[in-house]
Amino acid sequence: MKRSTLWILGGLVCAALAAAGMRMYVQRGQPPAQAPSPGTAVQPTQAPLELAPADLVTVQRMALSLAVPVSGTLKASQTALVKARVAGELMDLTVREGDAVKAGQVLARIDPAEYEARVRQARQQADAAQSQVDIAQRQFDNNKALVDQGFISQTALQNSTASLAGARATHQAALAALDVARKALDDTVLRAPIAGQVSQRLAQPGERVAIEARIVELVNLSRLELEAALPAADAVQVRTGMRAQLQVEGREEPVNARVLRINPIAQAGSRSVLVYLGIDGEPGLRQGLFAEGRLGTRSVQALAVPLSSVRTDKPQPYVQVLEGDTVRHVLVKPGARTEVTQGHLTTTWVEVQGLAEGARVLAASAGALREGVRLSVGTAAR
Repeated sequence: MKRSTLWILGGLVCAALAAAGMRMYVQRGQPPAQAPSPGTAVQPTQAPLELAPADLVTVQRMALSLAVPVSGTLKASQTALVKARVAGELMDLTVREGDAVKAGQVLARIDPAEYEARVRQARQQADAAQSQVDIAQRQFDNNKALVDQGFISQTALQNSTASLAGARATHQAALAALDVARKALDDTVLRAPIAGQVSQRLAQPGERVAIEARIVELVNLSRLELEAALPAADAVQVRTGMRAQLQVEGREEPVNARVLRINPIAQAGSRSVLVYLGIDGEPGLRQGLFAEGRLGTRSVQALAVPLSSVRTDKPQPYVQVLEGDTVRHVLVKPGARTEVTQGHLTTTWVEVQGLAEGARVLAASAGALREGVRLSVGTAAR
């Protein structure tokens, strides 16, 4: 082996020995780590988070009203559209929108001159037909007497009988025509079929109207109805007489309603069932206002938490439960809901399965926390 190679190998060995000696020197200069004694607690690496008392709610048992949401437009239970039954010039229409009317009150008239003339014509034709009946009756009486005495044949009497029957029929037809003329004359007076208020005036005095022309529309606001379309699954639980509370636009106070009728058939396409709720008329309620609310079907006792405490950012709903000072995520199964009003604040509470009564649950204001996070609460939860 060459002498240069030996020198290189010797240098490498010396460098390795020097590095090992330096490492041993450093380790001897550092004091050994002290192991914790058995009675000494390990200090946490992070302080617990502060939690306000309002950020905790307690799982409590309460009466939950199983309710079905309903919505729709208010309609008057009684409406009427007054139309012209005869043609002519409209007269004496004085009522306007908002005016109150009584049943049978005269609302307007149609110029009766033409129909009065028709009544006179029909009466005169009836009188003429009556005269023909009298003539035919006398002819029949004379012929009958002659037949009895044997002066004329039976055929002449039969002809008199037929003439008398024809005259009587003509007279009856004339009387029927007189009744028709009188009916047309009566139809020139337009009366209110129901008591209520005028909602629309659709014609003006002096206007010539045709038959079936719309004149005024009336509504009776003493009783209102709400037509709500319910899914078939919800409609099965609804019965006549059930109560509901509705919030009508423009009103702060809720309105009480009651199920009056349930449509026996489902709507084509949507398969929804129409339910009709009755509402007593109150000041401020108008036809056409939108209303929504909940129709109570039954009440149950169950454990509940605020709906906002149930989180859905995982595949299954869960709540954040504070056990001791540690957060734990517990899966729950939501159920019935109810509205709870405290002061001026209304909160939705929901039935939950999977929690014990009295458990402390984080409210929505606490936000989302990782499972295992430690919390500190100053006072007891509300």
